[in-house]
Amino acid sequence: MNVPEKPMTYEQYLDEVTTLLTEMYELSDEAAIKYVMRAQAASYFSDHDDHPEMRTQERAIQDAKIVYEQRNKSRPEIYKK
Repeated sequence: MNVPEKPMTYEQYLDEVTTLLTEMYELSDEAAIKYVMRAQAASYFSDHDDHPEMRTQERAIQDAKIVYEQRNKSRPEIYKK
């Protein structure tokens, strides 16, 4: 029987994305936090706050990749879902 994954809280989710950035891309904690904060300021994670089903481990991995790939872009519209 395959039990669905329980969604993380919004704060846990952001922490997980930050941790994944440090592990997947060997970033410092400070750099990973900066990337997540920048994405959050650009409203990238707004839907995650409203929809708990988006806050899964699989989605965190995808979001870490997106946040990392967009890290050097300064315009909010680059954070497309």
